[in-house]
Formats: sequence, C-alpha cells, structure tokens
Amino acid sequence: MTKAAPTKARAGPQPESDGRQVHQYDKVLRENMEVVLPGLIKKLLGIYSVFTEELPDDVQHTKERKPDVLKKVTDSNGETFVLHIEFQVIDEPEMPLRMAEYYIMLSRRYKLPVRQYVIYLGKYSPQMKDHILSERMHFKYELITLSAVDYRLLLSAENPAEKMLAILADFGDRNAGHVVEIIVKEIIATSPGDFSKLRHIRQLRILANLRNFKSENLAIMDSVGEYMLKNKENDFLYLRGQKDGMEIGIERGLEKGKEKFAKEFVRYLLLNTKHTTAEIAGLVNVSAYFVRKVKKSLQ
Repeated sequence: MTKAAPTKARAGPQPESDGRQVHQYDKVLRENMEVVLPGLIKKLLGIYSVFTEELPDDVQHTKERKPDVLKKVTDSNGETFVLHIEFQVIDEPEMPLRMAEYYIMLSRRYKLPVRQYVIYLGKYSPQMKDHILSERMHFKYELITLSAVDYRLLLSAENPAEKMLAILADFGDRNAGHVVEIIVKEIIATSPGDFSKLRHIRQLRILANLRNFKSENLAIMDSVGEYMLKNKENDFLYLRGQKDGMEIGIERGLEKGKEKFAKEFVRYLLLNTKHTTAEIAGLVNVSAYFVRKVKKSLQ
C-alpha cells in the first residue's frame, strides 16, 4: 500500500492534494484488506493456500516503511514460503530497490523462500521496473497491473469489498458506463445493511478516481448509487427479477417489480441528471420509447 509518509520516494514532486488522495486510497485498502486478501491471493497470484500465518511487519531496520502484507503460507503443493505483497498507487522508480531491501531482510529473518508481488492500482501502465539486473546482482519480483486484469474476475467474488476492485480492472471493449452500473448494483446487492451499502459506495467512488473515467461515467455511478440507496424496495425487486425467477408465478410478480423500478429510476434520472434519452435508455436497459413515455408523464 502506498504510504503517505514524507520520507517515501516518489516519482517527482507530489502536490499536497495528491498526498491527501493517496491517503484516501490507502485508507480504503486498509479497511478492506483482510476481507479481499484471500480472493486476491488465489485469483491474481495463483496461490492456493491451505495454511496462512500472519507475520510481524517490523522487519525493517528503520520505521520508514512496513510491508503491506506479510504472511507465512503453505500452499496446496505443500510448499511453505513467505508471501510479501505491496499495493502501489504511485509509479515509483525505486520500487525494485525497495523490494530488494525487503527480500534480503525477510530471507535473513525467516530462512524461507520469499515470494514478492507488487499490485499496481494506478491509472496507466507503470513504468517502474520489476527487476534489478547488474553485473553483481540479479533480482526480480512480480508486478501485477490491476488495470490489465479482466474486471469480471474480481466482480465474481462473493463479498462486496472485493467486487469494488473491479472498478480498477480492465473493461475490455465493453461500454464503461454499463460496466460501472453493473459494479454498483452488484456491490449494493451483496452489502448487508444500509450502513454497509453506503460505506462501500463511498469507497467505490474514491477508488474510481484512480481510473481515467469520463465525467459521465462518474455521474452514472453517483446516479445509480444514490437512487438505489434511496429506493431499497425497488432495488430488491429489480435484483431479484434479474437473478431469481425459479418459478413462472414468481417471475411474473418480479417482472412487475422490475418494470416499476425501471419507471422510477428513469423518472429519477430525468429529474436529477442531464443524461440524454439515449443515455438513460442504455443505463436502465430500456428502450428510448420507454424513456420518452416516462418523460411525457412528467409534463
């Protein structure tokens, strides 16, 4: 995780506002770390652990930095090793040296193989190297760029905290606004209780700033999140209509709820946003005629 301490090396001078943003991102990651970590270890790192043990993070000789994640892991192949993970927001040129420092200290202390990963969360492909190659030293760690990972891999998680990270992943050639809408709905549907829903949507909005989103995609996120948090009953009917429908009688009842949700959502967007008819139709997954019909009823 990118530490906000002033002693940390950074790629060029950072404005004070950037420092505050980094602190916000770090806070979101820290609050959700233990929940998202098992899924990330399996899905991103390809490690199938059967036993993990938390290791103390005071391995450094100074208090300048502490590892983000430090665990003793035994995997499904019976191999035991030290797992070290850093979450990085800033493209840090000296990252290889920093990881090499950790590697030496961890190897010396635990006398076990050390596997190191940096998960980069920034907007663009990082320029920092994942190795040191010199006459006297060959060193390498694994650098994973989250923006190159298929968002569906993270969205398939059961817990909303891990689903949030899908906002930083690769949408492929899919419409960004539609993907944002799906992510918001999935997070709300899996968050238990109103407080949890609100917290996760706020955290999602913070993480979204790490992407180079167009303003309309952020507006979609805000519109969907705000509306669905205010209209829990309609949201429930809509999601049930999408995901359940095991019996025909239930399906018919849920379809009515889904249509009611669509009308209310379109009405909300018409009154509270500047989205065009076509944008609203795409966002709510209805026809332009449906939107015009609702618009006419407001006149």
